[in-house]
Amino acid sequence: MLFSSITFIFIFLPVTLLVYHLLYKRRTAQNVWLLFVSLIFYAWGEPVNVLLMIASIFVNWGMGLLVDRSRNDNGRKKMWLMIACVYNIGVLFVFKYLGFVIDTANMISKKELVVNPKIALPIGISFYTFQALSYVIDVYRGDIDVERNPFYVGLYVAFFPQLIAGPIVRYNSIAEQIRNRKGTLIKMSVGTCRFVTGFGKKILLSNSLAIVADQVFNWSAMGTDNVNTTVVMAWMGALSYTLQIYFDFSGYSDMAIGLALMFGFKLEENFNYPYIAKSVNDFWRRWHISLTTWFREYVYIPLGGNRVSNKDKMIRNMFVVWLLTGIWHGASFNFLFWGLWHFLFQLSERFFGYDKNNSHPVLMRVYTLLEVMFGWVLFRASDLYQAGIYLRNMFGLNGNTFFDDLTSFMLREYWMYLVMGIVFSLPIAPRMNKLLFEHRTGRAESVMTYIYPFAIMLLFLVSVSYLVRGGYNPFIYFDF
Repeated sequence: MLFSSITFIFIFLPVTLLVYHLLYKRRTAQNVWLLFVSLIFYAWGEPVNVLLMIASIFVNWGMGLLVDRSRNDNGRKKMWLMIACVYNIGVLFVFKYLGFVIDTANMISKKELVVNPKIALPIGISFYTFQALSYVIDVYRGDIDVERNPFYVGLYVAFFPQLIAGPIVRYNSIAEQIRNRKGTLIKMSVGTCRFVTGFGKKILLSNSLAIVADQVFNWSAMGTDNVNTTVVMAWMGALSYTLQIYFDFSGYSDMAIGLALMFGFKLEENFNYPYIAKSVNDFWRRWHISLTTWFREYVYIPLGGNRVSNKDKMIRNMFVVWLLTGIWHGASFNFLFWGLWHFLFQLSERFFGYDKNNSHPVLMRVYTLLEVMFGWVLFRASDLYQAGIYLRNMFGLNGNTFFDDLTSFMLREYWMYLVMGIVFSLPIAPRMNKLLFEHRTGRAESVMTYIYPFAIMLLFLVSVSYLVRGGYNPFIYFDF
């Protein structure tokens, strides 16, 4: 079930909220209800794979208990942690990467060594597996107390707002909230506005930009002999996808954070206007923050991080993290090379002292945005060959022209979405809020107090009208 669906907005969410608030002052009953509806939410589209998620909950809860019981026996404690890691990574490998490995082996050998079983990928398995594994690791480290109630671990893993696409939450940030959170009218109001904002990002911007991106990438794959993918068209498609993936994923994160707030939970932010970053390193401090944090805490630092005896080990640590980051996103050479692409630029920035030596903020932002955009071409293309074709189209190296009538038509049809996408990817809203908060705009503050609720209602109604019309409604991170 998608947040951006009629079923969720007009049936699932109202019923869930109504029953939840009827159970106020009964925290245990509220938690049981949230776990129950979370399982229904997942089972709606994954009736069989919900058993896999339930197994993940109980296995990791059990591993946490076994690790805690072996606290005075380091060897046994480490053994249980390794078993938990093997189980979680093994499940991910079987469902997400086994087919890719078999296809690659068959391709290298030029014969079918093994038949690809073509196992369907369970929705959100990468997110909830990382989350469950982090719980066991934190118990092992002593960062959190072991949770003896399996329902609490279950709610932590299965909580529907962040179940299928994050943010990836650590147990220590939510354990106290499971027991003692407090729902307020302000939280409900702020959560609703945050949800509607993310809903609008997804429906009005991401979905509209997806039409352009998908069409241009398809035309590029057809070849210049069939469709003249002009230089301007190729850049337009790359920009559209750059904006689409941002509004798709950040919009989902906004909806997740808003939904959680409606139930009294405060989740950490997952995006911080990444397209204004001044370096690739800065970009990854702003993009998918919870995933970047997970790899830093559970891979990079345990490997030694920056505090190693020589630079070779530091390079190794960075390489491992970015290799795994690429692999995490999908079973394809595209994602592998996408991860290594960012590794090379981050490594270069570190060795050349980029942040210290570059004092031209505009050029720094342009460089970062181009690096990210070329990376998104790798991410979006169907394979490495098509990625190469697309990049060549961007520079007119495939015999394609600079501009034509089809390009002109696409620009006339979608220029408004591109402009809106660029504008709303900039931190204009928080700066306006800051001005209002600091009372620098006089009467504008009181005017905005009355206008804002109507603006939110209008955004919701317009977004719903787009959804009811049955427009294009893909979700990129649904596959991860």
